[in-house]
Amino acid sequence: MKKTFILWLLLGVCCTIQSQVVTIIDKETALPLELATLISEKPHAFATTNAQGQANISAFSGSEKIEVRMLGYKTVAINFAEIEKGSFVITLSQIGVSLDHIVISASRWSQLSRDVPARIISISTKDVALENPQTTADMLGNSGEVFIQKSQQGGGSPMIRGFATNRLLYSVDGVRMNTAIFRAGNIQNIISLDPFAIEKTEVFFGPGSVIYGSDAIGGVMSFQTLTPQFSMTDKSFITGKAVMRYASANNEKTAHFDVNVGWKKWAMVSSISSNDFDDLRMGSNGPRSYLRPFYVQRQDSVDVVVTNDDPRIQRPSGYSQINMMQKLSYRPNEKWEVQYGFHYSVTSDYSRYDRHIRYKKGLPRYGEWYYGPQEWMMNNLSITHNGNNVAYDQLTVRIAQQYFQESRISRDINKPNRETRIEEVDAYSVNVDFNKAIGAKHKLFYGLEGVQNQVASNGIDEDISTGIKQAGAARYPQSDWASYAAYLNYQLKLSEKMLIQIGARYNQYSLEADFDTTFYPFPYTTASMNNAAITGSAGLVYRPTEKWVVSLNGSTGFRAPNVDDAGKVFDSAPGLVVVPNPDLEAEYAINGEAGIAKLFGEVVKVDLTGYYTILQNAMVRRDYTMNGLDSIAYDGEMSRIQSVQNAAVATVYGVQAGVDVKLRSGFGFSSNFNYQVGEEELDDGSTSPSRHAPPMYGVSRLTYSTQRLRIEFYAVYSGEKKFDDLPEEEKAKTEIYAVDADGNPCSPGWYTLNFKAIYKLEEKISVSAGLENLTDQRYRPYSSGLVAPGRNFLISLRVGF
Repeated sequence: MKKTFILWLLLGVCCTIQSQVVTIIDKETALPLELATLISEKPHAFATTNAQGQANISAFSGSEKIEVRMLGYKTVAINFAEIEKGSFVITLSQIGVSLDHIVISASRWSQLSRDVPARIISISTKDVALENPQTTADMLGNSGEVFIQKSQQGGGSPMIRGFATNRLLYSVDGVRMNTAIFRAGNIQNIISLDPFAIEKTEVFFGPGSVIYGSDAIGGVMSFQTLTPQFSMTDKSFITGKAVMRYASANNEKTAHFDVNVGWKKWAMVSSISSNDFDDLRMGSNGPRSYLRPFYVQRQDSVDVVVTNDDPRIQRPSGYSQINMMQKLSYRPNEKWEVQYGFHYSVTSDYSRYDRHIRYKKGLPRYGEWYYGPQEWMMNNLSITHNGNNVAYDQLTVRIAQQYFQESRISRDINKPNRETRIEEVDAYSVNVDFNKAIGAKHKLFYGLEGVQNQVASNGIDEDISTGIKQAGAARYPQSDWASYAAYLNYQLKLSEKMLIQIGARYNQYSLEADFDTTFYPFPYTTASMNNAAITGSAGLVYRPTEKWVVSLNGSTGFRAPNVDDAGKVFDSAPGLVVVPNPDLEAEYAINGEAGIAKLFGEVVKVDLTGYYTILQNAMVRRDYTMNGLDSIAYDGEMSRIQSVQNAAVATVYGVQAGVDVKLRSGFGFSSNFNYQVGEEELDDGSTSPSRHAPPMYGVSRLTYSTQRLRIEFYAVYSGEKKFDDLPEEEKAKTEIYAVDADGNPCSPGWYTLNFKAIYKLEEKISVSAGLENLTDQRYRPYSSGLVAPGRNFLISLRVGF
């Protein structure tokens, strides 16, 4: 089989050499390597290999130094003439560990991680295929670098360095996903992204506002979806895969299919996934208070409390989802590429489980509480030009339109009034990004950004006994939110060992809102906001040897008030109602961090990062008065009034540590550990632990791999949060926490032991299986409403072509 492949490979090289197509293969197996990268500084060029290990390198002609890189392989530095002499075939040797990989999230451009003073991790498609995450939230959680909170099964809210929700930035194919209604409470927008359709995931830790603007305080999650691959010959290039998966804990049934068709100048990729999840089963060993002894069912127009035949089943928690993606690329020559992308995701209704375990007078408080279908659509047009001129080496223009719809439906038990609140956001954005190398030592990354969000919100109150519907109070005012910015990042290579980076951003943001006073006596009918924010960063990377990297970075980030901050009416807890405050200003984060990484031979890598972040002018909930009143009637009960105000200072500090060991025998060990402490100022001047700083957490893995088989035994773990360590606002959520010996809520520590394996039956056919939570632990991750899955068997079949 290997000889046959090499014969066809050489024939392919002979046919394509005239078009300067290089083929990159594994030195030991002679198999092609997909997603290997080639980088040249002069001329400025970048290429990625397709599924056949091929890339067109016409743009590299004459280059004196081309670096060829791939995760898990030793970097090769070669000039164009040497590639020609080698018949346009490059072999890469596997390596244990490395300090370098290609990242794009630091500047929106492909660059080496060694040139970035901030901490960045990448999640490879190879790891995703083994882990088999059900959602993109699970994919991030499996990394051991991001903590995931879940209020319901249809969710997953990342926590990074003590920040979460609207203090984190989501980027999809370089387009900002955050909208003007991203809230401080837990969000679940990340499940709109299909893990099968993601080609590369990166997490940028710390403030990233210089490049990404508002919300990039705790970090940036950058997702690059499948890219159309062109043919390197006169024949069409067709590749793809089909995947089917089953998991026992929620009776998951998932199917996925994607196909790529490429010609010399045109290429397209299509992807579709379907997921169906039943109610989730928790484990057998853990706090009894987590069990679900009963639930509410509607029978003969009456809400009936029904005994749960299996208290480990979390009813209701099931849902289903469809994801689709279509991309089309046109490359007339090596200088231009135009790409259009369409993304669509929609869920079924899904219950907010933590509301269903909220009780009142010994009975469930709600007869219904669920989210309507979460819908996301994006149209994205990008134009890239390799100019190599005075103004830029590369230019990319991204024009995107997104549509978001979400809704909340609730009804108290045995009450006829059903409240439906529907939110829609039309988001428009334009990004123009440039990079320019000036000589061998200087690089510029600069650009412009414009973002506009149009928010439409309405409420419907329905009497389910009569079917009569009438207008209800909207969750948000009808609003327009906008942001316009310019940024510049400058890199100076002082020597082969030292690099410095300085960046700055100017951002103007505005908000126009119209308030409806029909239902609430607001003392205003309109609100207007127009302010500016300036952020910056400065960092240093020092490599005393090829096996040491030391980095220092100082950065600021900001979050502009959005519609959710300034204009929302909602109940944050029983007896509390949050009302609009149009006088908000931006909050700012100041961050300092230091990192060190060390290689021991080609076998062991150790890295450690420490950071300290201060959040000033923080937007937090505080008691408030409206028209002289400190309470109003909301949802049938008198509720104390609160609003979001610039009224606090918060601090977060912590460490992130990792170790990676790769032995030539195929065995390996890796571990990632995160420890963070957050404090937030309260209204009386005292402090409380920060809500979004989870207890210490991490993952440790023992692996074994051969050419066909990869096995992994790993532990996932988290520390406890005692009652005294819980944030003040969390102490009131007794329904989601265990009870300590004194009867107080607490979040116990937990661990799971897990086993995964993937085996290649043929070159394009593989089967993977796993057993998660081997000891069937019953645990609830910190701040989550949903109890995590119990023992879970999963199996997946993947067929490529």
